Amino acid sequence: QVQLVESGGGLVQAGGSLRLSCAASGRTFTNYVMAWFRQAPGKEREFVASITWSAGITYYADSVKGRFTISRDNGKNTMYLQMNSVTPEDTAVYYCAARLVVTRSFDFWGQGTQVTVSS
Repeated sequence: QVQLVESGGGLVQAGGSLRLSCAASGRTFTNYVMAWFRQAPGKEREFVASITWSAGITYYADSVKGRFTISRDNGKNTMYLQMNSVTPEDTAVYYCAARLVVTRSFDFWGQGTQVTVSS
């Protein structure tokens, strides 16, 4: 069974940086797309960024483009989200997710990690 475990969340001041990690296990992820989503209080969950595990092709939401960087370490089976120049609007629970390249829905989710940005 696929397991995704996020870490690295916490409290950071506006303008600061934070790096989230997602440790993946349970299978080989060569044919998977990995992604970060987030959900702020009172709002729906939204896409943040994604990366194809094998080729490393990345996509970003407009709201984070130029500030966040998604990456993965195949040897460690870990995905990262480097968050720079954070603002209070980035405050949310951040979730790691995975899906097969050939499917459209993300079938596997982590438990989430809280990121709080103070002004």
